Amino acid sequence: MTSLDWLLIAFCLAATLVHVGTTALTMHRCRQRAAPLPPPERAPFVSILRPVRGLESYDEVTLGSSFALNYPRFELIFCCADADDPAVALVRGLMARNPDVRARLLIGNHAISVNPKLNNLVKGWRAAIGDWILFADSNVLMPRDYVQRLLAGWRLRTGILCSPPIACSPIGFWAELECAFLNSYQARWQYAADCVGMGFAQGKTMLMRRRDLVRAGGIQVLAEEIAEDAAATKLVRRIGRRAALVDAPFGQPLGERTARQVWDRQTRWARLRRMSFPGFFAAEIVTGCVLPLAAAAWVADALDVPPAALVAPLTAVWLGSEALLARFAGWHLSLWSPLAWALRDALLPLVWMHAWLSEGYAWRGNEISTAQESVEAH
Repeated sequence: MTSLDWLLIAFCLAATLVHVGTTALTMHRCRQRAAPLPPPERAPFVSILRPVRGLESYDEVTLGSSFALNYPRFELIFCCADADDPAVALVRGLMARNPDVRARLLIGNHAISVNPKLNNLVKGWRAAIGDWILFADSNVLMPRDYVQRLLAGWRLRTGILCSPPIACSPIGFWAELECAFLNSYQARWQYAADCVGMGFAQGKTMLMRRRDLVRAGGIQVLAEEIAEDAAATKLVRRIGRRAALVDAPFGQPLGERTARQVWDRQTRWARLRRMSFPGFFAAEIVTGCVLPLAAAAWVADALDVPPAALVAPLTAVWLGSEALLARFAGWHLSLWSPLAWALRDALLPLVWMHAWLSEGYAWRGNEISTAQESVEAH
């Protein structure tokens, strides 16, 4: 065997051990809860800000979950940039059906950045009365103990506490593929990083203390990066705190997806990661099973065995560990999942290369330059 053969064997073993190790770390953090958490005895007041724009399949369910929280002291602030947006009627209807919940809908836009979601949230930040500020995207499904689970995860050195989205309720294969990207790949790596003290903020759910953000310069500090979660990650690190993830993350119902929608989302998020954390993003090329399996197939010739003799058991380890994670955490798992995981890993190198070679993307009708130069609303 040549030096190259030994190098490929070492790479294949190391990549597989890392894959299994990140799976084990995520299983430890994301195990299913036996019962909902009760509200704390001295519940702090929490301001929940939810940006809305347009309508998606499950918006009535996800936004409606805001009104069913089992928490005694909170306010809901819905933020919409345009009074003619179809989400406005939905939010007003939910508020009318839940008069007991303290809720407001604020309309308007304050352009402080190239990030349309952040611009939409500025008015909510200014109107919020709580010291605890919780930013939650419109497609986050909030369990009844949503707030207390986040507060329970806060530690002395925490600067921001987040939850990656866990895809659920997929309809069709392309939604299964989005589950494959979001759950046992992206969430797995985020939890593994968090377990070793390298947590990154995730914009789907972000809990912060107003006093920390005010001390750092206010909400406009989140405009320092094209994505507010990347800016928040760097912000809390600058002030000696850490970005952390909640145990047992929250769901995001998908419904139907098209192949183009999945591709656009993944390449958009990849470009944002490349811009904000280029060193970490560069390493993503070795995170899927494609390169380790290719290395195993190459080495099989040197060992004088059929490629399938190495590739088949290695594939079983990679996909089997993902199935174990999904089952243990209570995440979506179906007969389509192994095919979706395999296709995802085949696409990862293409997504990675696309992120390096392209600039700009579309987000809900906004054309955004990743060079942070312009936002053009359609």
